[in-house]
Amino acid sequence: MEVATAMTTVESVRKRSKARSNGAETGPKGKREELGKWGRAWEVDWFSLTSVVLLLCFAPFIVFFFVMTCDQYQCSISHVLLDIYNGDASPLSIWSQAPSFTWTAAKIYASWVTFQVVLYMCIPDVTHKFLPGYVGGVQEGARTPAGLINKYEINGLQCWIITHALWAANAYYFHWFSPTIIFDNWIPLLWCTNILGYAVSTFTFVKAYLFPTNPEDCKFTGNIFYNYMMGIEFNPRIGKWFDFKLFFNGRPGIVAWTLINLSYAAKQQELYGYVTNSMILVNVLQAIYVLDFFWNEAWYLKTIDICHDHFGWYLGWGDCVWLPFLYTLQGLYLVFNPVQLSTSHAAGVLILGLVGYYIFRSSNHQKDLFRRTEGNCKIWGRKPSYIECSYRSADGAIHKSKLLTSGFWGVTRHMNYTGDLMGSLAYCLACGGQHLLPYFYIIYMTILLVHRCIRDEHRCSNKYGKDWRRYTDAVPQRLLPGIF
Repeated sequence: MEVATAMTTVESVRKRSKARSNGAETGPKGKREELGKWGRAWEVDWFSLTSVVLLLCFAPFIVFFFVMTCDQYQCSISHVLLDIYNGDASPLSIWSQAPSFTWTAAKIYASWVTFQVVLYMCIPDVTHKFLPGYVGGVQEGARTPAGLINKYEINGLQCWIITHALWAANAYYFHWFSPTIIFDNWIPLLWCTNILGYAVSTFTFVKAYLFPTNPEDCKFTGNIFYNYMMGIEFNPRIGKWFDFKLFFNGRPGIVAWTLINLSYAAKQQELYGYVTNSMILVNVLQAIYVLDFFWNEAWYLKTIDICHDHFGWYLGWGDCVWLPFLYTLQGLYLVFNPVQLSTSHAAGVLILGLVGYYIFRSSNHQKDLFRRTEGNCKIWGRKPSYIECSYRSADGAIHKSKLLTSGFWGVTRHMNYTGDLMGSLAYCLACGGQHLLPYFYIIYMTILLVHRCIRDEHRCSNKYGKDWRRYTDAVPQRLLPGIF
């Protein structure tokens, strides 16, 4: 493993594959038509454009609606809708009662983001040196559509540990601030996160036109709304060390996820004098997911977020606002509606969550093991089967790849998503069945992962061509065995 020192630990060293002599057309039009067909779309149909415009317009209001429903209506969606229907409330009246932006929240959020930037770029990872099995430090990402391979400083687990150690030290010893500080400033923080989300999305949008990091990996559709939403640059960076995609995907939002849940638990303790078993379940199950993300951050470099998505509003605003406010709805709900589950109910939720996590992690581990060993391994006690395929990157080079058809990947083509959905359902079931609001997460995740299945398979079909059809013939089930 390559070891770098000081600031060079986070620099990106790019490797360009040699283009083979294949007579392919290499001009811009040729690249579009022949070489770079995988990745984000070059052209936008009306359905995609309409979806993009609707998301840009309504996604911020969806977040605002759920947060205000909890703040003003005890998380009862039916109550707020009935009030609006009967004329007892209106969107404007709800807006007028919402806490406004505060400089206190701005200072909290600015300090938080700055602290995460410092941890990300200034402290090289050392945890991989003493944690067996953990892969950290400088790691290579996947090959981009233009044939580039970026390097990343993987130190997310270390950032999470330092952050939570300081949080615990403050809560039990220093008492610099209340553990409920996040909940107490929750709505003012919503405005702050929106400011950052729109600022970073706009900056990278302009940057793509004026000074892109890798011009070969930029995609311009000719539609300003789609370009802004889905992004133009593949891996925008400042210099050679600050990667927007990795930082915003994995730092301010996901590190904060477990802190937000801890703040909810602290608020429940403050309000009622106890913490419910449902709140403990939500904290534990979601903490397992977050820790899994950081333990496998090097593997994450090979996932769709890094390998295919360009960096635009979808990731910039989504990671700043959508993730921390909507992925934590269960904990927020339990502050306003403390639910003490029966022993059998709690056990069922825990088992569902753990089984879902096992499927999610095991399937991802199988794929990672297969990729690292190039198929020279055993999965479920036998040598794995696979479909060998090839694809061409935008620089004209032809590359070989293998698609696993054994283990969980022989059951469905996206078994990791199946496990993810089981875990998501467990978070929601921990909140009981009195209100619909905490179940938004499983509804959203189902839509997200089904759409991701379709989007991923469309890209793979473009990337691998007839080899992809051979793969789908070998593994006909997509997500749910016998159903979808």
